[in-house]
Amino acid sequence: MTLLVQSASALKEEILRLKKEKDVVILAHNYQIPDVQDVADFTGDSLGLSRQAATVPQKTILFCGVNFMAETAAIISPDKKVLLPDLEAGCSLSDSITIDELKEWKKQHPGAIAVGYVNTTAEIKSELDYCCTSSNAVNVVKAIPEDKEILFLPDMFLGSYVAKVTGRKNMHIWAGECHVHAGITPDDVREKLDSMKDTEFVIHPECSCTTPMMYDVADGKYDDKKVTVLSTEGMLNHVKKSNTKNFVVATETGILYRMRKDNPEKNFVPASEKAECQYMKMITLEKVYETLVNQKNVVTVPKEIADKARLAIDRMLAIS
Repeated sequence: MTLLVQSASALKEEILRLKKEKDVVILAHNYQIPDVQDVADFTGDSLGLSRQAATVPQKTILFCGVNFMAETAAIISPDKKVLLPDLEAGCSLSDSITIDELKEWKKQHPGAIAVGYVNTTAEIKSELDYCCTSSNAVNVVKAIPEDKEILFLPDMFLGSYVAKVTGRKNMHIWAGECHVHAGITPDDVREKLDSMKDTEFVIHPECSCTTPMMYDVADGKYDDKKVTVLSTEGMLNHVKKSNTKNFVVATETGILYRMRKDNPEKNFVPASEKAECQYMKMITLEKVYETLVNQKNVVTVPKEIADKARLAIDRMLAIS
């Protein structure tokens, strides 16, 4: 069944009607296109959305994000049906490590504690001791005894940031990256900061500029600029509370829609206009509608894998 409409607004109205009729909760990641964010019941980061979905009465979750996010929702809410508008919506960071590579890495470091970012497949999560997010990775690592080796995966920039903040010397970091965040360079940042006065810089720890930027900050090179390293949800909360009016934002550009919507009196500029995730942008209003109508693209995780992955997530939640 396909809906013939003349405008995005008409399609949005039909989606809002259908989700109530079919008792579906729609979740949208902060990087989704504005139209998709507009029809969502909740907008946020991946783990926060999955935890939110577990508390709502609806038994069907339509997750507007990428594959690993829908898997995480299925792990946290095993009694609910999880739908993804496009099963091809993947993640370059999640794809940067395979289950065989992780098992081999663990063999090379017997006794090490495996800590993995939430941006990983359910299968990878099932081999972890702890899961983490960009906002709690530092606390998770701090909670592990200092004499224990740590295998941190898959993001090398987040790993480098955590190692720097914690002073941990026995962290082995997987050489993975998010192609979007890795493409934001220190030159991008400096150009934007130099072009604006009274500007605050907020940066996601997955960015390739994180590590050199931290050393610059430590060396006093940004004394006249306020620099804060934050998760996506942390960014949204921070800019709302800050007295600063101008912000340079280093993460995927989709987050700017919500920032501007929540703070119309403030100015938000992307560190790089090219920081767009083509996987996130694969989710469209049309695909959301088709998924609602047909209840297709169900994401499931085998029970054995889900149960093991849930342990890593629960250990993280107990810390943070």
